[in-house]
Amino acid sequence: MANILIWGDTREIIVGDLPPAVTATEIASVGELEQRYAEGAPPLLLIDAQQLAASAEPISRWKARNERRLLVVGIAEGPSVDDLVRTYPILDDVMVRPVTAERLRLRLERTVESLYDKKLIKQLDGALARKSAELHELNAIGVALSAERDIDKLLETILRKSREITAADAGSLYLVERGHRDDETSDDQLRFKLTQNDSVAVPFAEFTMPLTETSMAGYAALTGKGVVVPDVYELPPESPFQFGRSWDEQSGYRTKSMLVVPMTDHRNEVIGVVQLINKKRDPKAVLRPVSVVEEMVTPFTKVDEELVTSLASQAAVAFENTLLIQNIKHLFDSFVAASVTAIESRDPTTSGHSERVAVLTVGIAEKADAAASGPFAALRFSRDQVQEIRYASLLHDFGKVGVREKVLIKGKKLYVGEMNTIVQRFAYVRRTLEVQHLRAKLEQIQKGGASEELLAEMDRAHQHDQEELDRLLETVQTANQPSILEEESIRTLLDIHQRTYTDIRGQRQPLLTPTELQALKIRRGSLSDEERLEIERHVTHTFNFLSRIPWTGEFRRIPEIAYAHHEKLDGTGYPRGLQQQEIPVQSKMMTIADIYDALVAWDRPYKKAVPVQRALEILGFEANEGKIDRDLLTLFIEAKVYERTLGTSPLLRQRP
Repeated sequence: MANILIWGDTREIIVGDLPPAVTATEIASVGELEQRYAEGAPPLLLIDAQQLAASAEPISRWKARNERRLLVVGIAEGPSVDDLVRTYPILDDVMVRPVTAERLRLRLERTVESLYDKKLIKQLDGALARKSAELHELNAIGVALSAERDIDKLLETILRKSREITAADAGSLYLVERGHRDDETSDDQLRFKLTQNDSVAVPFAEFTMPLTETSMAGYAALTGKGVVVPDVYELPPESPFQFGRSWDEQSGYRTKSMLVVPMTDHRNEVIGVVQLINKKRDPKAVLRPVSVVEEMVTPFTKVDEELVTSLASQAAVAFENTLLIQNIKHLFDSFVAASVTAIESRDPTTSGHSERVAVLTVGIAEKADAAASGPFAALRFSRDQVQEIRYASLLHDFGKVGVREKVLIKGKKLYVGEMNTIVQRFAYVRRTLEVQHLRAKLEQIQKGGASEELLAEMDRAHQHDQEELDRLLETVQTANQPSILEEESIRTLLDIHQRTYTDIRGQRQPLLTPTELQALKIRRGSLSDEERLEIERHVTHTFNFLSRIPWTGEFRRIPEIAYAHHEKLDGTGYPRGLQQQEIPVQSKMMTIADIYDALVAWDRPYKKAVPVQRALEILGFEANEGKIDRDLLTLFIEAKVYERTLGTSPLLRQRP
């Protein structure tokens, strides 16, 4: 203990009796205390109790703003000691009069030792608390980085968090781009990906630069070592890197302290660099004008480097994970696109249907998600769930690859080959009738009894037979269309089936075979019950196929959503006859989109396109019959979701 500052009544203390190594200096004000303190006097103040009433508050403020600790010992009368301690918390110790030099020396020694121990403990506690806070902050940042799936937002978060934990005014982020190597050259580059600055507006555009040690970022990327520079304008001559001042000169900014840390992945390979600029004493300060830089900017510390290095390691893992997830999603996109191509190659007549259904279904989902009131106020879809809906919609008909192609593309009741056979059969009968007619006429002429009237009558009968045959063929061709079949047409078909002709082997055959008659008797559409069931099985094929794909967790419901897109609320749908509560809401949306697009599609050979308004009316009838969701249909119509595919090309591709 070298010096003591004494404030107040000193009659009990005889300065000359103090140990030779201790001197006492009397003061009379806080101003004098501050002056003596600045001159290097030890932080020990002996103050008379009578001075505390007026001086306790300014001394307390003075202690709070000074980094070095001030030990305050009060001198008091015996009865007032307890009150003194309670009243003035600035006191570190109290001595009772009379105070002798020896008592003072011993008490001050014990006080200093005690306070030193307390100070050490407090320092350790503070350091532990800071470390705990730093770890908590790093963990919180790690969670935030792991949760982010958008590459650009992730990089912004990495740089922003690095600046926050170091109080950096500005910063930049670089990504290492590895090139193809040969024996002599390397075209590795640094991509200037992102910059942030709290003090000046920074016009930004990405660019690349050679990966060399001439820049601090390049040095950190190549060596894997961090760089801490107190002032970039005062780099040592032997420094491997330099700092260009051109940007500072153009922007009016002053770059001073800098911390550059590599982002290293699990293979210990540098994938990026975080560069932090100008550590501020006050994190909220703005470094304008430039003159405040010298006052406000301080060098980055070893602790800053450790924190950012730890964060950069987490950031590298998060970046690679996000990049991997993004690549997986691109793989999914490519797979789905290839699957849609496979569907369309099997059923070219519905080309573009899957894409249009996806656009419409996602449109309904987005409108439902945005509803603030009504039946969908509580319905919300995440970005992944919207993508899940899109994938399910694109793949909802994939099972058609398991259906016979001739059934898929069957536009009329008879297959093309079957209709050609009938046409050829009628042509054969026509030629047979013609031969028989000519032969009969020739026989009459040879007998000599062929009058003009008889020959004319024979010609008229033959013409009638030919016209009748043409009428019957026309009836068959009309019945072959996928329209509603009238009862009269069915009777005519039965009559044709009863008619026979003699084939080339002399055997009697029906004009229409039983199989042909059965197909032509289909009341509506072009498919028989067996063929319709075969096509309906495409839904089950779709489910079985999609269920074998190891979808990631956020897409796990894709098979289920696609499986139910032909189900109806009243249980009359297929393939499982589900009831309303069993059908996922996403499937209900897809059902509306699927029916609408099938109605208005212009590329179906077996039906004409229905006008939009008529298609909406038909959907309304379905809702009235309890087959599709009325609330979703209302949303579909009122939000005009159906307009999203008006005039679109069958080759439309909607990417998220």
